[in-house]
Amino acid sequence: MNSLEGREKISFNNYTWRLISIYNLLIEHKRPIRIPELENAQMEPKRNRWETYGLAMLLLLGALAVRAQSPEAKGWRVIGPGGGGTTIGPFISPYDSRLVVEFSDMTAGYVTRDNGQRWRMFNLRGHTDAFCFDPSDPKVIYAGTVALWRSGDWGRTWKMMFPNPARDTVEHQIGDHSDYSLTTSDPAYPGGNITAIAISPGSAAKNGRGSAEHLYLSFEQRGQPTVIATSADGGITWRRLATLPEHVLLLTKKGSAKGSGQDSGLIAVSGSSAWRIGPDGGVKELGSVATSFRAASAARSGDSVWIYATGQDGKVYISEDSGQHFRAVTPDFQQSAGKFEAIASSDRHPEVAYAGFRGLQIGEGKENLFNGIARTTDGGQSWKIVFKESNQPAANLSATWVEQRATQDGISIWFDSPYSLGVAPTNPDVAYATDLFRTYRTLDGGVSWQEMNSRQLSDGSWVSRGLDMTTNYGVQFDPFDSRHIYMDNTDMGLFQSTNGGQSWRSTSEGVPEEWRNTTYWLAFDPAQRGLIWGAFSGTHDLPHPKMWRSQSPRSFTGGVAVSTDGGNHWQPSSVGIPSDSITHILLDPSSPAGSRTLYACAFGRGVYKSTDNGDTWTQKNNGIAGDEPFAWRMTLSQDGTLYLVVARRSEKHDYSPSLAGALYRSTDKAEHWERVDIPPGVTGPLALEIDPRDAQRLYLAAWGQEGDIADRNGGVYASEDGGSTWKHIFTVMQHVYDVTIDAHHPDTLYITGFDAAAYRSFDRGAHWSRIKGYDFKQGSRIILDPNDPTQIYINTFGGGVWHGPAAGAANPPEAVLTPVPIAQSVP
Repeated sequence: MNSLEGREKISFNNYTWRLISIYNLLIEHKRPIRIPELENAQMEPKRNRWETYGLAMLLLLGALAVRAQSPEAKGWRVIGPGGGGTTIGPFISPYDSRLVVEFSDMTAGYVTRDNGQRWRMFNLRGHTDAFCFDPSDPKVIYAGTVALWRSGDWGRTWKMMFPNPARDTVEHQIGDHSDYSLTTSDPAYPGGNITAIAISPGSAAKNGRGSAEHLYLSFEQRGQPTVIATSADGGITWRRLATLPEHVLLLTKKGSAKGSGQDSGLIAVSGSSAWRIGPDGGVKELGSVATSFRAASAARSGDSVWIYATGQDGKVYISEDSGQHFRAVTPDFQQSAGKFEAIASSDRHPEVAYAGFRGLQIGEGKENLFNGIARTTDGGQSWKIVFKESNQPAANLSATWVEQRATQDGISIWFDSPYSLGVAPTNPDVAYATDLFRTYRTLDGGVSWQEMNSRQLSDGSWVSRGLDMTTNYGVQFDPFDSRHIYMDNTDMGLFQSTNGGQSWRSTSEGVPEEWRNTTYWLAFDPAQRGLIWGAFSGTHDLPHPKMWRSQSPRSFTGGVAVSTDGGNHWQPSSVGIPSDSITHILLDPSSPAGSRTLYACAFGRGVYKSTDNGDTWTQKNNGIAGDEPFAWRMTLSQDGTLYLVVARRSEKHDYSPSLAGALYRSTDKAEHWERVDIPPGVTGPLALEIDPRDAQRLYLAAWGQEGDIADRNGGVYASEDGGSTWKHIFTVMQHVYDVTIDAHHPDTLYITGFDAAAYRSFDRGAHWSRIKGYDFKQGSRIILDPNDPTQIYINTFGGGVWHGPAAGAANPPEAVLTPVPIAQSVP
């Protein structure tokens, strides 16, 4: 028996902190300290006192090591295989090429300080569209969303600089995606999104700390001219400098004597031209091309700025005289088709640039149709292909699960071309590329490339490096082994982990190719190990309007598939269901084993039922209104009542009752449905949960109606009488995706949504507290961890699966240090 076991009355936490205090006394006084816990332990009576101190220190270190693994210390982490979505805009530090920032199309930003081996997510409330490193301070990074943000600690924490948060600045979250915008009394703020940032250092005499003196931003709003705003005092005050008629791709400073403090003017690439903007706001058109520019990048050669650009015509252009003139330098690989899109140059090495190409036909046949990257080392006079893919991964790419899954089942997959490129300003051999699913980089000028979203373990499974931008609909657990976890994803399909979420592998073999884009949900047989039914779809991101506004859901593909080996292999099991997106599947546990009753939601077709283990299905829409009901989710009550949530067909300011979502109830196993009145004003019901102790107590999650300054009628509602009446119990977030009830403590509720927060209530929704440390913009569903009751999983729409303390992190490293009030609708 060791000393800890012999002292049962000493709690672990008390013992830990007792050891910490002992250690502090030892360090402070450097003399023997009486330790009652150790005196009473079973130890040799004449042990040397320094051995005693050594034992105390070992116990201390051991206790601290265990404590460091506790939920309070761990905080939040994002789990999964990594990747799974689009990354954009890699920016590499001019001080250290190992420091890189980029963003995703799903709102998050990411930073690495070790060449992409590990990434950390940060969230700035909305979509990021631009980054810039401070030219005077290596720790300072600027980010552009609808506001200008500044980090002074390599991207760990951020402060809003413009508009000034103190100038009555208010955040608005409006529309189906809870789009982030700001209003303010700051007169210089034009609104819209920041598309480009440029910074010029001030003179040493005027700015002894070396912080930036001149800052320039381009703000873009749809249908309006682009506004250039500037600050001459490091971002304290701002003014509107100029306007340009079209989207600004690039802002860069014209060369001037370093440290002179003189403003030599600003160069912008916009439309089909380069423009010079003077200190007084005067705008002069410089060189132009016959098409609109698609992408642009700048480098410096003495006092001149070199501009590389691609056009909408697919050509590559260069200006070596600060935008005065452009000429075509399109790579010639004897291609018969194709175009160049992304481009980036090395700021201190203007002769080096990388250009991404799409659909380059080099020779005959599909096997010679390529996406990839070309590189020049002589200012565009000659180019060399350094990366190319057709229907197989590039030969010089160290790939991940993305390529494994793409070639699964022997089906030819077309790999994407780069969305964007970034080159290290001081080392032209370091470059990053991003596309639909991947971030990959070279450290040797394109000779070899490595994908940076995932890392493979010795058993072939994958772990994330921190680049997570996956949309997840659920984390589900094998009923026979809770450490066997399934992750229902969009775009990357189904993944599973057999070690409690430590590593992952793709698990959709046998799912038809046209179905496997998205796994919406799984149903597990509670009596037969390994028997699973899955809801699969070729259409992602349902029920959001962007997926159905321009096409009928009857054109969607998908179906039910079944696995008998725990998800390793699948086969279709959809006889009776026309091809359609299956968004939910539910098993009735009271049905007999071998002849299970299952229900499936077919988006745009309604409800289907099987009574033979999923072999055949029959439509069950009696009582459900409409020809194309957006059947979304079902819930089975403990008394056998079945509820169906039908998603709305309306969006924006269309509040038509006929297009509103609906709630239905069946008391005869889906043979007949009756409509349940939803709360007045609610058009977007999304999920229903039932108190396991009381079948009459219902919780409804709702998406708000779009308003002018804030959405309304969203949040969470509760009913004590089976839906006859409703009470609005949560209004802080207007875009609540789902409600989760703690089955062991049913008064405890969890919610999240598209408002950059998650909440918990201990009293059935009477009071709520924010779960600290979680700050991703777009949450979906919270799942309780069956392996640790203190932990939860938060599924997100584009930020991977977050795992962390249900109580919230004790002292979370909140990214945003300058929060502003959020507009609320007025009843």
